[in-house]
Amino acid sequence: MRTVAVVGASLAGLSAARSLRKQGYDGRLVVIGDELHRPYDRPPLSKEFLAGTLGEADLALEADGEDLAAEWLLGARAVGLDRTDRAVRLDDGREVRADGVVIATGAAARSLPGSEGLAGVHTLRTLDDARALRDELARGGRLVVIGGGFIGAEVASTASALGLDVTVVEAAPTPLAGPLGTEMGTLVSALHADHGVRLLCGVGVKGLSGERRVDAVLLEDGRSVPADTVVVGVGARPCVDWLDGSGVELDNGVKCGADGRTSLAGIVAVGDCANWYDPRTGAHRRVEHWTGARERPDAAVATLLAGGAVEPGVPRPPYFWSDQYGVKIQFAGHAAGADSVTIEEGAAEDRNVLAVYRRAGRPVAALGMNQPRLFTRWRKQLAVTAPS
Repeated sequence: MRTVAVVGASLAGLSAARSLRKQGYDGRLVVIGDELHRPYDRPPLSKEFLAGTLGEADLALEADGEDLAAEWLLGARAVGLDRTDRAVRLDDGREVRADGVVIATGAAARSLPGSEGLAGVHTLRTLDDARALRDELARGGRLVVIGGGFIGAEVASTASALGLDVTVVEAAPTPLAGPLGTEMGTLVSALHADHGVRLLCGVGVKGLSGERRVDAVLLEDGRSVPADTVVVGVGARPCVDWLDGSGVELDNGVKCGADGRTSLAGIVAVGDCANWYDPRTGAHRRVEHWTGARERPDAAVATLLAGGAVEPGVPRPPYFWSDQYGVKIQFAGHAAGADSVTIEEGAAEDRNVLAVYRRAGRPVAALGMNQPRLFTRWRKQLAVTAPS
């Protein structure tokens, strides 16, 4: 290959570029990113950066002096892909023709319909988002977080520590039931009440009130929750619209094999936009976590450089972590499909547990709350467990 284009300049794109060089690719390497910023770390945006304890320089993902001999096209958004000559079309009219393409365009935060143009309403996905929200939180007052997932919970935790009056609104009966199951979702979300944060579950949001600036969140049951600032944390959508008509198969993102290969030769996908096949579950799934964006590009790049001639391995079970109210939460595996979950160590009332999920007696996932040592052992065990 003479030219490889990596479309996406966040962690997954940077990891792919590094992997290309590490695996011996010495040709032209073009990295395309729609943000103007060099690659930066996203997990601290909802925690240390939002709290003001971490600066922008600390978010840098590139090491001092690191040089991948790449052409960086930043502030350039991909708007199309020509399958014939693998040309990536950019919004400024340029084209990048390549022999191989790594799709790493990530995901974008979902917004709340009707909130456009209303001051005080935020999503949190990018550095610019975090800058704007940090300035808002410095004003103090009442914060309403719409969505009780991990991003919403982390923002609530950070804002509570900053002294704001915080309410979390979650449409589902139990926050985090999707990734953690109902029992453990209930346990983890109890951290809100422990720290004086109101949690309203099982009720949807009807809309927002306010003329130029938001002043309340209107709930579907008729209640109104006063708000000076609102954070919408209702998930993310894969950024794949630019691939419409390209021939790349799309299904909740870019549909991939277990090694990142797409429906078109010479094109692989990684990161939050990639819907990889998981041999452990026999299904496709998008893994929107830091570790997946860091690890999986190695396999995708190997596939790209070998022309698909390598045998795909079994990806490690998904792993993610979250820091909320001083508690380190770690999870690995798949909670869906487990028929039991048991606390193996610690006590629920202390928010200090190691829980193991099993299916037919076989461990399929583990959750740790302030149990890093035991959790690490279980995570290693899950990685060597035979696929189901």
